[in-house]
Amino acid sequence: MPIALLTDFGLRDSYVGVMKGVIATLAPAAQLIDLSHDLPPQDLYAARFTLLAAYPYLPPGTVYLVVVDPGVGTRRRAVAVQTAEGMLVGPDNGVLSGVWQSDRLTHPGILSAVELTNRDYWRSPHPSATFHGRDIFAPAAAHLANGLPLDDLGTKIDPQSLVSLPLENPIATATGWTGAIQYVDRFGNAATTIPASAVTAQGWTVTVGDRTLTGSQTYGQVPPGQGLALVGSHGFVELAVNQGSAQEQLGLAVGDRVSVNG
Repeated sequence: MPIALLTDFGLRDSYVGVMKGVIATLAPAAQLIDLSHDLPPQDLYAARFTLLAAYPYLPPGTVYLVVVDPGVGTRRRAVAVQTAEGMLVGPDNGVLSGVWQSDRLTHPGILSAVELTNRDYWRSPHPSATFHGRDIFAPAAAHLANGLPLDDLGTKIDPQSLVSLPLENPIATATGWTGAIQYVDRFGNAATTIPASAVTAQGWTVTVGDRTLTGSQTYGQVPPGQGLALVGSHGFVELAVNQGSAQEQLGLAVGDRVSVNG
């Protein structure tokens, strides 16, 4: 099984390489896929969205290893989650929650979930208080890639108890849809929670704050420096500025409310 890695560790330090070394020791046949290691430090929302955006494009059975963990060493749970399409491993702090919160995905939700309490499958029974990615999460992902049953990793938990990050879900209104910004990428483009299916082929707009942006098909349909709305490659309505930053020009932030009209 492939293992897809998503962290905020960057590549300057050895953290990513060490995790890969642990995986290679336990599951040398596993194919490793780097989704990103350049997330903003401790940004749970960025991790949530990046996982959600990548999830439909990886092979069924992939093990997703997500380590963005500002609560490492605290009482927050370490978990593994089974869905119909793959397995998720990481801290129970909301970084995994986009997969089961989004109506855009076709899977039937969570099939099973465990807390990673079985120390037999940790790298050491006495893990570092600051590097659970190496000592708990990477070994768990490797064992799952080797075919270990999920339940062997620890104690079954109620999937409803898993942490989800608070975001305004898309809601149909008399004139369109309302939702919220869920992610801002490195270009300053702001992805909303409103899916592509909410917009018509033409004649739609998006309102955020006191600004209204016209719906377009491409960035280049407006002059450089002008704001627009379009459907991003991730399948959500996105706010952008052609050759500029919507985040800077419009003062956008995750959680800001938006509405689609038409």
